Amino acid sequence: MSTLFTKIVKGEIPCHKVLESDKFLAFLDIMPIKKGHVLVIPKVEVDYLFSLEDDLLGEMMVFAKQVAKKIERVFPCNRIGVTVIGLEVPHAHIHLIPINALDDMNFAKEKLNLSAEELASIASKIAEA
Repeated sequence: MSTLFTKIVKGEIPCHKVLESDKFLAFLDIMPIKKGHVLVIPKVEVDYLFSLEDDLLGEMMVFAKQVAKKIERVFPCNRIGVTVIGLEVPHAHIHLIPINALDDMNFAKEKLNLSAEELASIASKIAEA
């Protein structure tokens, strides 16, 4: 059975795309903890990030770096926080979050509820950066 993220890759479920390559996809988290919160996924369906082949994992981090640079241009911050939790969806993914303090990456905090229009605007700005 396909994961939610595989359905997004196949275009069966829409997303707010930020960047795409033949191997990876970056899109906005629809329940972000900060504006500019992006998910980076491999297009291949693998449950656990560290189950990826070494070369694909390395390429994914380089792809994530490209996305992080774009996020920084739109959301000035001290850092782009990187976290891997992987329990929400059984498909390897990396969270990229613009942060100014450690608490900015607290997943226990209430998520932002952004409109589809605001998400589309943010995605467009990051994609164009």
